[in-house]
Amino acid sequence: MKILQVIPYFAFEKGGDVNVCYNISKQLAKKGHKITILTTTLDYNPENTNTIPNLEMITIPYLFNLSLFIYSPKMKNWIKKHIKEYDIIHLHEFRSYQNNIITKQAQKEKIPYILQPHASTPQHINKKYLKQIYDKIYGNKIIQNATKTIAVSKSEEYYDNQFGSKDTLLLYNGMNIKEYENILHGFKKQFNITKPYLLYLGRLDKLKGIDIIIKSYKQVQKQYPDYKLVIAGKINSYKEKLDKIIIDEKINKENIIFTDYLTETQKKQAYNEAELFLNPVKYMGGVSITTLESILANTPVIATKESGEILILSNSGIIVEYGNIKQLTEKIIWAIENPKKTQKQVQTGQKYIRENLSWKTVTDKLETIYEDAIKGETR
Repeated sequence: MKILQVIPYFAFEKGGDVNVCYNISKQLAKKGHKITILTTTLDYNPENTNTIPNLEMITIPYLFNLSLFIYSPKMKNWIKKHIKEYDIIHLHEFRSYQNNIITKQAQKEKIPYILQPHASTPQHINKKYLKQIYDKIYGNKIIQNATKTIAVSKSEEYYDNQFGSKDTLLLYNGMNIKEYENILHGFKKQFNITKPYLLYLGRLDKLKGIDIIIKSYKQVQKQYPDYKLVIAGKINSYKEKLDKIIIDEKINKENIIFTDYLTETQKKQAYNEAELFLNPVKYMGGVSITTLESILANTPVIATKESGEILILSNSGIIVEYGNIKQLTEKIIWAIENPKKTQKQVQTGQKYIRENLSWKTVTDKLETIYEDAIKGETR
C-alpha cells in the first residue's frame, strides 16, 4: 500500500501523537509499504526520521501557529499534485488546518481517509468555545466523512461516536517494550536524591492533577518524612502556580524536585528508581502512556480512571477519584506499605502489555483496518 500519514507537526516533545505516527510508520515501512509523512516545518528535526527505510518526509513551511491552526497554505498545492498517488490517508489529530484542506481533496478524488483524533475530540477540555466554532464549520464534517475513526480508548470511542463517526474502532497505542529492559540507574545520582521518592512525569498543566499530588504529598510526609516528590516535565508558566501551592501548604521546597525536560533515557531511569508513579489527571482520554511506561520500568502506578482504562482492564494499578486528596493520600500510604501487592500488579501489567501492546501487534491490526477501508468494509 501507498500510505499518506498527515500530522500538523512532527516534534517528539509535542506529545504522544507524534510518537504514534512515528512508530506505526516505522513498522509499516518494515512490512514493505510505501509511507509518506506530510507535516509542517514547525520544530521538525530531520534526525528523527532519516534512518527509516521506505519513508518519505514532506515538510511544508508554515506562516504562523495560532491555537488550533498551524497555517501552511503551500500544502494545498502539494496535495492537489500528489494525493492521487496514495491508496489511503491517515490523519493524526482532529482540529487542524491540514485536515481541513486534505479531507476536501480526498473526498473529491474518492480516496479513503482514516481519522485518529488522539483523544482530542471532547469540546469541554480547554478552549471550549473555540472548539465548538471549529466543529460547526469543519470538525463535524471531518469525522462524519472519515471512512473509519480510530479511538485510542473506550472513553474516546464514546466521544467520537457523539460526533457521528460512521465506523469507530478501538485501537490502543503501542509500546517500545524492549527499551524498558535492563534500565541502568543514574537518575537519583544526577539529581542528588538520596531518599525514596514519589514521581509525577508529564506536562505541567492544570488538568494533570499536580496540585492534588502536592497537597497529598504534604499528608504523606506526616508518616513518611524522608520521602521526596519529583515533578518531571519541561518547566513552563504553570510552575509559578505550583510554587505558590508549595508555599501555601508550608512544604519545604527542598523536598520537591522539579527536573525540567528529561531525555528518554532519563525518563526511564526516573520511572525505574521511583517508589510510586502518580497520575491523578482530570482528563487523559482514558489511557495515559506514562502509566504503562512506569509499569514496564517496574514501578507501581496510582492513577485516575481518566487515564487508567488499561490499568482497570488488566488489574495492574491503583485507581483514585480525581481531586480526592484524602483518597490519594491513603492509597499512596497503602502502596508504600504493601510492596508485594503492588509488584504483583506491575507483573500483571507487564504481561498484558507484552501480549497486547507491542508496536508490531498494534500495526498488524492497523494494517487490517487500512485494507478494510480501501475495500469499503466495516467491522
